[in-house]
Amino acid sequence: MDIRTMQYFLAVVREGTISAAAQALHVAQPSLSRQVKELEEELGAALFVRGNRKITLTEEGMVLQKRAEEMVRLMQITEDEISQVKTHITGSVRIGAGESWSFHYLSQAAASLAAEHPDIRFHITSGDTQDLMNELNNGLIDFAVIFTEVDHQLYQSIELPVEDSFGLLMPKDCSLAEKEEIRLSDLKGLPVIVSRGAEPYFTGSKEFHSLNIIATYNLVYNASLLVEDGLGYAICFDKLINTTGDSRLCMRPIIPQMTFTGSLIWKKYQGFSPAVQMFIDRVRNIIR
Repeated sequence: MDIRTMQYFLAVVREGTISAAAQALHVAQPSLSRQVKELEEELGAALFVRGNRKITLTEEGMVLQKRAEEMVRLMQITEDEISQVKTHITGSVRIGAGESWSFHYLSQAAASLAAEHPDIRFHITSGDTQDLMNELNNGLIDFAVIFTEVDHQLYQSIELPVEDSFGLLMPKDCSLAEKEEIRLSDLKGLPVIVSRGAEPYFTGSKEFHSLNIIATYNLVYNASLLVEDGLGYAICFDKLINTTGDSRLCMRPIIPQMTFTGSLIWKKYQGFSPAVQMFIDRVRNIIR
């Protein structure tokens, strides 16, 4: 298996037929069919179920799709880093982060660095802690912002000096909006929307585990739309959704209040491109 074969395979998955993939890749259809057949023979498994109009992936094909996407992304990252041997700083900084007000430190660092080195590109991935840790450990992102304890044997870190706390996002015209503060017990029997990775923050809370959780999310903007359209009430970090002016939503703090401090982490003993190292230095300077 080589990168080109993986790119051909992903094109077939994306286009749905070998003929459409061949056209998109500007290669001859017989040549592409042969490449797919040789790949299946090499792996000893059928990758596609061939239908009358469109092919679908087998279970083995779905496994390969995930790994092929990672391989192609890693090759793109490698090509970016090699390009940075030029006389000016170029390349990419890849950041994975949950949604938090503390991300302002990273966005300020990015804006400051881009003003001096306009050829640097920034790629932001949103997700919960487990997703981001997987991407970090697989080399698909350079940094992750997490709100759990840092394993200092494996990672270096910068603590982001902002405390986040949970609040309840709700319509302004609901009865709960009349309260100044919300207890989890106030939500008994009500439909609740929570972050996909929220459970570890409420370990040991009987009230949380008895909630009627009707939906989960990993992007708070989507959660706000669910609240606005009447699906339920969303537990999320405060200061992320604008509830001023004409907004139909409001936020109330959840008590007893829990506060969390985020950390920017990266793998120890890892060589970084000049762009990534400059980003680390810039974040440190902004925090100082």
